[in-house]
Amino acid sequence: MRLGEKLASNGIISDEASNRALESIQRFRKLLTGLKVEAVEAVATSAVRTAANGKELVERLSGELGHEIRVVSGDEEAELTAVSALSNFDMHGKRYAMVDIGGGSVEIVTACGNHVEEFYSLDLGAVVMTDRFLLSDPVSGNELAKLQKHIRTALKQTFGGNRLSVDTLIGSGGTLTALGGMTMQMRKDNYVSIHGYEVLRSEVVHLLAMLLRKDLKGRRTVPGLSQDRADIIVAGLVVIDELMEFFDANRLLVNERGIREGLLIRAMKRLGLADGGGSPPGWRDSVLEFARSCHVEEPHAKHVAHISLSIFDALSLPFGLKKPERKLLEAAAILHDCGYFINYGSHHKHSYHLIRHAELFGFTPRERELIAQIARSHRKSPPKRKHEAFQNLKEKDQLVVARLGGILRLADGLDRRRNALVQDVTCLFGGTTITIHLTAAEDISVEIFGANAKKDLFEKAFGSSVAFATI
Repeated sequence: MRLGEKLASNGIISDEASNRALESIQRFRKLLTGLKVEAVEAVATSAVRTAANGKELVERLSGELGHEIRVVSGDEEAELTAVSALSNFDMHGKRYAMVDIGGGSVEIVTACGNHVEEFYSLDLGAVVMTDRFLLSDPVSGNELAKLQKHIRTALKQTFGGNRLSVDTLIGSGGTLTALGGMTMQMRKDNYVSIHGYEVLRSEVVHLLAMLLRKDLKGRRTVPGLSQDRADIIVAGLVVIDELMEFFDANRLLVNERGIREGLLIRAMKRLGLADGGGSPPGWRDSVLEFARSCHVEEPHAKHVAHISLSIFDALSLPFGLKKPERKLLEAAAILHDCGYFINYGSHHKHSYHLIRHAELFGFTPRERELIAQIARSHRKSPPKRKHEAFQNLKEKDQLVVARLGGILRLADGLDRRRNALVQDVTCLFGGTTITIHLTAAEDISVEIFGANAKKDLFEKAFGSSVAFATI
């Protein structure tokens, strides 16, 4: 709705913006009536707080909606930002800041792990900063310098001159999702969503420099940037750039949800539709919850994960397997059969699509894609040239999928009868052969047959032949 449009110069919400808001509210009322909604949570934010005619507009819109629209404070906006971020990101043991950039204001929350420290609200929104400082097309160097100086002054005044150093920024709002979209296009990544996508400070700097060279027409052609945000994106990125500089943060994680999700979570808790809080689930709990929702055969899934991780641990040193990859392998092992939920035939393909669209806590878009592809490779043909999704991966990620997929494929074969007969696994690497020693209390010839039938990807990925021995 852009209620803050021209607010910086006029001090009031314009008739055009008010009319857009009225039309939106009328559509919402029709939806509420049609869906027979029982509870409504409606709030107004920065522009209404600031505008001289904000109270009058809220009263008018509340009457049109048939429900009270509550004006929230800057601190409450910041709190809602934190509620959303803490529900979506595992930042245990890290010092970080959560940021939401709206049209009129910027909310900042500093935290360590799940412990919130302080809330801040600054009038540095992308719409207001554009209207106040960026009047030329393209933006002039003088205008840019004035905007940067204004942001730096506001940050120094807010934080008392103390420069804070954080590991990461978690950002929400339209500017942040646009940044994630442009970065994804720039890297030629092809993930389902940008939620949890990581952007580096250097990428913010380079994108900002590119956008500053373009006029509005040129910005509207930038891949990953929606045309209706092209007019305010420069101001938004300048704010992000200055925040990352001020906090000495080298990376930013995109939170695709933000204040609206925070509002929804709080409303659900108040209405008794969700529990009262506590820490968000860990990544492993999230994976298990999704597996159970797909009716995965849990004992088999967990046993395949156990075998997979035993092989991974034995090979991690000689082949330089990295600790974060272990987490991906475990998740893929637990979820590899979730495609049965759709159909038995080609269930590995269904597993791929289910996982890449799943709401898995604690994983980035890249990690979700890798988990999905590792799980897909547990049966039938290994990844190859005609598999478009695999070919779209960067070369280093193709190797990760091949190696972890090879391990998973082997482990699945070693539980061929799904009764956990293989109790333990150790590996001995010598020359060009990896000997896998299997501990079992009874005959496991069927399991060895199953593993031999599925060792092709493993041998190719590790460049070694595989032999099995029983203990």
